[in-house]
Amino acid sequence: MKTHNNLYPKICSYKNLELAFRKASKGKSKKFYVIKFKKNTKQNLLNLQKELLCKNYHPAPLKKFIIKDPKTRKISKSHFRDRVVHHALCNIIEPIFDKSFIYDSYANRKGKGTLKAVERFDYFKRKASKNNTFSCHILKADIKKYFESVDYKILLEIINKKINDKKVIWLINKIVNNYKGNVKNKGMALGNLTSQFFANIYLNQLDHFVKHKLKAKYYIRYVDDFVILDSDKKRLKKHKENINNFLKQKLEIELHPDKSRIIPIGSRLTFLGFRIFYYHKLLKKSNIKKMKNKFNALKREYDKNNIDYDAIYDYMEGWLAYAKNADTYKLRKKLAEKVEMNFPYEISTKEINRIIGEL
Repeated sequence: MKTHNNLYPKICSYKNLELAFRKASKGKSKKFYVIKFKKNTKQNLLNLQKELLCKNYHPAPLKKFIIKDPKTRKISKSHFRDRVVHHALCNIIEPIFDKSFIYDSYANRKGKGTLKAVERFDYFKRKASKNNTFSCHILKADIKKYFESVDYKILLEIINKKINDKKVIWLINKIVNNYKGNVKNKGMALGNLTSQFFANIYLNQLDHFVKHKLKAKYYIRYVDDFVILDSDKKRLKKHKENINNFLKQKLEIELHPDKSRIIPIGSRLTFLGFRIFYYHKLLKKSNIKKMKNKFNALKREYDKNNIDYDAIYDYMEGWLAYAKNADTYKLRKKLAEKVEMNFPYEISTKEINRIIGEL
C-alpha cells in the first residue's frame, strides 16, 4: 500500500491556510468571529502558520451545546481559527483517502450527499426487485453511539497505513484529543469537519468488508446509517450478524439493536430525511418542522436588519430544491406563497442577475 510523506509543509503553506480560511468562513461572513479574524487576516494566518511549523499549536477548548432536530444531540464547536486548521488538514489529506472510498459512500464527499444517496437507493430498489417482480428486503441499520465510540488508537492505525508523516500524525492527535468524551481515548466532536472526515476513514473498513467479503451488491452508507437490499431475507440476516461481529472485533463499535432491522421493500422506510415507499417518497415531518423554524428564525433576523433578503432567498431556494425530490408539490407551492406574502416587495440578487441576463 502506498504511503505519503512530506505532507506537513503543504498543510502549513500560506496558500493552503488562505484557502482553508475561505472555506471556513464561507456563508459566515457576518459572524463576529469571522469579522474579527478578517480585520487582520494575513497576520492571523501567519501566526497560525508559525504555531503549526514550530509545533506550538494548541486548539482552544471546544464549546459544547445541545440541539434538538428532532432528537437531542450534543454538539462540540471548535474555535474559528481551529476550524481553519481543520480545513487546511483536510485540503491535503482528504484526496489521498477519498481514492480508497467505495463509490456508494455518500457522506461529506464531493459529488455525493443525501440526494445522490436517495437516487442510488431508488436505482438499487429497482435492480434488487427486478422492477418489483421479485419480493425484496432491506437491512436498514445504524451504529450505536457512533461518534462517541470511535477508538483513537484504531483510527490512527488506519490513518498510519497511508500517512507516513509524523508531523501530520501529531496534528491529528492534537485535534482528536481536544475532545473529551465519556470514555478515555474514545469519541469525536460532533460538528467538526475533521470528525466527519475521520468518520468516513473509520467506516471505510466496513464498506470494503461488506462489498468484498460479504459481496453485497446493493449497499449504501451515509455516515453511520446504511442499507443493504437483497431478494434473500436469510442472506440479509446473515449479513447483519457478520457485520455486527466485524464491527465489534475490528472497530470496537456495534450495530444499534433497536434501529437495525430487516423490512420488506415497500414498507415504510425512513432514510436520510425521507419516508420512502415503493412508488413515492415523503419528507419526514420533523424535517418540515425544522425548515419552518429556520424560516421564522431568518425572518426575525431580517426584521432586526441582521441579514438581508438574499440570505432568506438562498435558504428557501436550497430547501425547495431538496424537497422536490419527494412528493411535495402542494407543500412547495404553499411555502412559495408564504415567502411572497412575507416579502412582497423584495427581490434577490440572483433574481436581478437572472432578469439582466435575459435582457
